[in-house]
Amino acid sequence: MRKNEVREFLIEDIEFPAVGIAKHNDKKVYIKGAVPGQKVLARVSKIRREKIEAKLKEIVENISGAVQPKCPDFGVCGGCVHQFLSYEKQLELKEREVLKLFEDAKIDGFEYLGIVGSPEKEEYRNKMEYTFGDFVKGGELTLGMHAKNSGFSIVNTDNCTIVDEDFRTILKTVVQYFREKSLPIYKVIQHTGYLRNLVVRKAKNTGEILIALVTTSQVDFDLTELTENLKSISYLGQLKGILHVINDGLADMVQGDKIITLFGEDYITEKILDLKFKISLFSFFQTNSKGAEKLYSEVLDFLGDVSNKTVFDLYCGTGTIGQLASKKADKVIGIELIEEAVEAAKENTKLNNISNCTFIAGDVAKVIGEVKEKPDTIILDPPRPGVHPNAMKYVIKFNAPEIVYVSCNPKTLVNDLGVLRAYGYEVKKVKVVDMFPGTGHVETVVLLQRKII
Repeated sequence: MRKNEVREFLIEDIEFPAVGIAKHNDKKVYIKGAVPGQKVLARVSKIRREKIEAKLKEIVENISGAVQPKCPDFGVCGGCVHQFLSYEKQLELKEREVLKLFEDAKIDGFEYLGIVGSPEKEEYRNKMEYTFGDFVKGGELTLGMHAKNSGFSIVNTDNCTIVDEDFRTILKTVVQYFREKSLPIYKVIQHTGYLRNLVVRKAKNTGEILIALVTTSQVDFDLTELTENLKSISYLGQLKGILHVINDGLADMVQGDKIITLFGEDYITEKILDLKFKISLFSFFQTNSKGAEKLYSEVLDFLGDVSNKTVFDLYCGTGTIGQLASKKADKVIGIELIEEAVEAAKENTKLNNISNCTFIAGDVAKVIGEVKEKPDTIILDPPRPGVHPNAMKYVIKFNAPEIVYVSCNPKTLVNDLGVLRAYGYEVKKVKVVDMFPGTGHVETVVLLQRKII
């Protein structure tokens, strides 16, 4: 087998996140997006001592029960991976992937409570970050997602089915407008150009919409006409604000050196369960509002009776979980790195008339050591890399009787659980919650209790 060789593979297994496993001379071949039972053509991209990686090119023989993807861009767009599967099959595979990680990590003896599906299988996302570019070099301007197996091609995703019609209308309006203006797209390698990203947020339960155009400062362009065009649209929801974000950073990520409000407000408000949350452009918020209600309900159930208890909410974001928990707890202390998110959390407590929540801005790994209170329960909801080792030291040092771990990455979850188990915690309950239909991602909620010696 040689690099760049295209070969046929039989997929025998699957591992998180949605990576099909074939075999070649007793060595695993990893092929993203493939599922057990398929025969596929894939191009070998990496050959290493312990494994081989290949990129899916074509499905030669599909599994029985495969369905027709509803999105016309599926297979070209690099976003969704499993739209050809029924939702029941998607859940089955996600459950299998998560449980395999627990098995491989030798974590057992817990009560497994199954997998909860998303209330909405389509049009569920409340945020999208689109990129300006072209599908072929020098071709027509596109706005959307990166193409599958391509670092630079951008698919014009104006038919995307994981967002609702307002997202699609906004994307079409913006890309058609700029196709007529012939402004340069930002080129990451050369660090030149003007158009970078379009960010759209829409609160699922309130219908409020926030639009942000992200550009560099390399071109002085009047956005009044575009603003008026966007204001004139008849939305299913309600347009709350339009922003112009200046981003001269070199990294290929959505960030802002300066934010200019072109119309309305610079935030939207969402309702989750019976609380309201103010969401600014860069605030972290679960991308599936209806799914978040399911997820947070499971977290509250895992918390149990925390009356007269102090709860620490680490990596709290805008304080969603903490504020929901505050209705059951005596006191909640949240810690979050992003200052903007903490300010939003503080505003949200005022919005919801909550007086027993305190939010602290700073790196969890550093700030946690300065907190004097002792927690009865700790909620861990870290980013994909998991709990920072320094933060983990303090989590262990606090010696809280219970920990509820909410994870968007079961790989780092089982690693962290291994550390906690080594320091006297037992995994009691596990539940999987799907927030991302069509994709390989999933949330997992775990209850840990300190061993009683």
